[in-house]
Amino acid sequence: MPVADISHHVLGLLPMLNSKLAPFGTSIFAEMTALATRHGAINLAQGFPDFDGPEHIKQAAKTAIENGHAQYARFFGIPELTSAISDWFRAGAGIQTDPETQVTVTAGCTEAIAASLLGLLNAGDEVVLFEPYYDSYRACISMAGATPRFVTLHAPDFTWDEAELRRAFTPRTRAVLLNTPHNPTGRVFSRAELEQLAALCLKHDAIVISDEVYEKLVFEGEHVPIASIPGMADRTLTLSSLGKTFSLTGWKIGWAVGSPELTRAVRAAHQFLTFAVNTPMQHAAAAALRSPPSYFTAFLADYRRKRDYLCEALAALGFALRKPQGSYFIYADHSAISAKLGLPDDVAFCRHLIRTHRVAAIPPTAFYEHRAHGQSLVRFAFCKRDETLRAAVERLEELAV
Repeated sequence: MPVADISHHVLGLLPMLNSKLAPFGTSIFAEMTALATRHGAINLAQGFPDFDGPEHIKQAAKTAIENGHAQYARFFGIPELTSAISDWFRAGAGIQTDPETQVTVTAGCTEAIAASLLGLLNAGDEVVLFEPYYDSYRACISMAGATPRFVTLHAPDFTWDEAELRRAFTPRTRAVLLNTPHNPTGRVFSRAELEQLAALCLKHDAIVISDEVYEKLVFEGEHVPIASIPGMADRTLTLSSLGKTFSLTGWKIGWAVGSPELTRAVRAAHQFLTFAVNTPMQHAAAAALRSPPSYFTAFLADYRRKRDYLCEALAALGFALRKPQGSYFIYADHSAISAKLGLPDDVAFCRHLIRTHRVAAIPPTAFYEHRAHGQSLVRFAFCKRDETLRAAVERLEELAV
């Protein structure tokens, strides 16, 4: 038999996908974006802006390229950026950190999540995970060989039940994966809620991995970094990124901040995942984090206006919703509309939106272990230009006909 035939024959007998990833399939974001592209739909599904980032940050990237910053950076981040992140974290959480031993620059927050979980978890460990969740969380826990223990955030206000939370902690609990402000619900967890969670972590000697990428998008309440809760600074990894705050999601600059012990675990995985992150963009990220206060004031006001516009439009069309306290997502109940259209669940509803009305949204059952909790819901992203949102609303108005 020719060598090529032998190779093909043998490969045909081998499983091509790691069993830890087999349950997950294609990301719902990739699936809905591809469907939106085929139908020429306005994409309110995936959380990326359709406008550019600030000019002063782009100029900093150009300057870094022109100045010859073209080679590998220090594996945990250039000094200018790790220092800027340390200052950013001190301003937000009130905690002083050493940029040399407590900050790691990653390829977006998604890599920070993966490096944290891979660096800290062992087979058989358990991770408390709130549902709905960003789909990467579940897959990364599986890749690390750990087991999630799900705690549902219950509609309509998307809070956890204290008894359910307590039951999720066991002798095998190694970590809690937290996201605040929360995607997709828009919930900003209160200080009292975080103190309740912190008490359980202290009791069970658990680590918190806290994804805070929407930290600057808080419309109601306040963003409380769980690391700032007494007793939590040394057992929390705080993750964030450049993309959401500066409309630069494609640059993929993220970071993890934590104690030297936790940081060593993150770096142990990070060095073998990406080793180092895009050098000129790191220089630009350092400039971004030192932007004047006026930038953040205008940024939040602009997003508040977008949120209010789309919330009011969706409510007028028959969606049941609460305005998100934070993030740039609206989590709405479509059941009244779907009942009129004879659509059984969120996936059918979102496919109908794309094919019939040419507007893309995300069906959130992909974010649940207990899928029934998400079947009546849909997620819209409002991180779009005003004209994009107006055009989407005009198309969605056909739902009322």
